[in-house]
Amino acid sequence: MDSTALEGAISDLAGAKERWAELPIAGRLDYLNRIRTLVAGRADAWVALAAQAKGLRQDSPLLNEEWLGGPYAVLGWINAITETLQALDAGTDPLRGSKVSQRADGQTVVRVAPHDFNEWLLLNGFSTEVWMQPGVTPANVRDSLGSAYRGPRPTGQVALVLGAGNVSSIAPLDLLYKLYADNEVVVCKLNPVNDYLGPTFEEIFAPLIEDGYVRFVYGGADVGEYLCTHAGVDTIHVTGSERTHDAIVYGVGPEAAARRERDERVNPKPVSAELGGVGPTIVVPGPWSKADIAFQAEHIATQKLQNSGFNCIAAQVLVLPEGWEHTEALIAAVRSALEKAEQRPAYYPGADDRRQGAADAYAQAEALTGNRTLVTGVDASDPKAYAFTTEFFAPVLATTTLPAAGFLERAVTFANEQLHGTLGANILVHPRTLRELGPKLDDAVAALRFGTVAINAWTGVGYASPRATWGAFPGHTPDDIQSGTGVVHNALLFDRAQKTVVRGPFTPFPRSIGSGELAMSPRPPWFVTNKTALATAERLTRFAADGKLRRLPGILASAMRG
Repeated sequence: MDSTALEGAISDLAGAKERWAELPIAGRLDYLNRIRTLVAGRADAWVALAAQAKGLRQDSPLLNEEWLGGPYAVLGWINAITETLQALDAGTDPLRGSKVSQRADGQTVVRVAPHDFNEWLLLNGFSTEVWMQPGVTPANVRDSLGSAYRGPRPTGQVALVLGAGNVSSIAPLDLLYKLYADNEVVVCKLNPVNDYLGPTFEEIFAPLIEDGYVRFVYGGADVGEYLCTHAGVDTIHVTGSERTHDAIVYGVGPEAAARRERDERVNPKPVSAELGGVGPTIVVPGPWSKADIAFQAEHIATQKLQNSGFNCIAAQVLVLPEGWEHTEALIAAVRSALEKAEQRPAYYPGADDRRQGAADAYAQAEALTGNRTLVTGVDASDPKAYAFTTEFFAPVLATTTLPAAGFLERAVTFANEQLHGTLGANILVHPRTLRELGPKLDDAVAALRFGTVAINAWTGVGYASPRATWGAFPGHTPDDIQSGTGVVHNALLFDRAQKTVVRGPFTPFPRSIGSGELAMSPRPPWFVTNKTALATAERLTRFAADGKLRRLPGILASAMRG
């Protein structure tokens, strides 16, 4: 894209930024309603383009990923932010129906899902909470949300969104967040990996484009650099790699590393970022049955292989207890699940090099069927271990072990101190063990310095939960950015959130009843082993688009067959 076109895009946005900043909520809601209709009408084309680009056959169950991680996620967020804005406009409580509580240590917790009966029914047994930063209390939590709508409107600004190339809903959701949470008009540069979606996105966002509030631009690193340094761009949001963030803030070339050491920024603009990292799945020892091992092996394989491993929150290190009677059996089951899951191309550029990097680092690396790799027995005491410090971003899974005595506390310390990044952590714990741990489990969750923690679920559920926050644990600085700064999604517009906590059932229905879990969820539709996942995901998307209750029986029937 040439400089003339880029200059035109920035000029258009500069001319519209004050109009957007001053636009009443009613006008903003009108755009959301129109965009919802456009997403629904173009969902099939959106998914078909992604399937073709990623090498998925049109009837593959894995195509659920493109529905759930594409139009479904965007529709869910539009529905959620619409409710929040309606409440703010009417002067009613945006947290109506959300349970607000306080932990023994004083931390405030807001349950954001299930939000209504439909969510309770469709994800029975799953729940999502947002845990607040210190100083937020049940009495003042409502004062720390939606600040952009509670006082004088700030001066209009132009935001640059650098879109991700892996999950198709990331760029649209980041764009919408900048508009509706940060009150900024947006120039969105799509990643060359998935800029084939550009024409579809331009059709979806046509109402905002026509009125000058959004522009899509295309190109490589040169276009990104041009926009990042453009005087007409006020803020930047990037979803990508730590390397990309550092190039934006500290530049490139031989002096860039030294500038970062000195925190000498070549770009002073505010930069928010979601950058991935090394995500753990912590397996708490307990009385697992053979059926538990088989199901959780599918779960772990899903955490790794969803989107062929090209996820910022893909599980990378499986943390296991030494001497647990089921450790070796679980590793064997995971190996089998990784091999048996439907094969697919490693479509993201550089995947082979990243897999080779893991193989070069570990002589014990196993090349599994297709393009998958398993590395067992990584030394947990090695603070510089390749698997702990380098995001694979490929279908590669590593395992490590910690002493069983005081395992959960040891695992929390290991994850906090030895794994690079703070985006997401998973914990798998048997219901009986969970009950025995009591408040100690939540204490462990509180101690984990990760932006999303999932208990008997995958952190990807937090990504798809629109009222949850999505981003790194607070506190990173530009010279040590790790998983980034700031949050997105966050349809309740919390200003001072610390982390999202997702909870799910350890066992699927009907076995969940026997384990004492009052949950009716079958094998989740995002599992790579779910044979009806495509039909379920498509039906969920249609329901998110129009909310027609007649769709519920079909969704439930498909889900139960999965």
